[in-house]
Amino acid sequence: MRSRLLALTSIASLLFLPGSYAAGDSSADNAAGTTSAESGQAMTAGLVKKIDKDAGKVTIRHGPLENLGMPKMTMVFRVKDPAMLDRLKEGDKILFVAEKVDGAFTVMSFESEK
Repeated sequence: MRSRLLALTSIASLLFLPGSYAAGDSSADNAAGTTSAESGQAMTAGLVKKIDKDAGKVTIRHGPLENLGMPKMTMVFRVKDPAMLDRLKEGDKILFVAEKVDGAFTVMSFESEK
């Protein structure tokens, strides 16, 4: 009985693991492998989902953020400088560097993904 429960639990956990994002759109699945000239940190691929200029925030679906120990997901970030939001629009594919600043996850720099 115990081995059946263990097997059932294992199968169920595999079924409910977070899946990949939309098929054919894997730009945010992995770190890009490039580094920011500004910070020297690895840049991560992301897809801009929403921009909130009034709050100074951007929602990004991103690959793993190695420096923050975070897996791929969609989350809201503050931006280092609110003027950065003027250079973004929903649907943009970007490479970016994020850091935790005063307890908030913050986009420090970004560039358009080529």
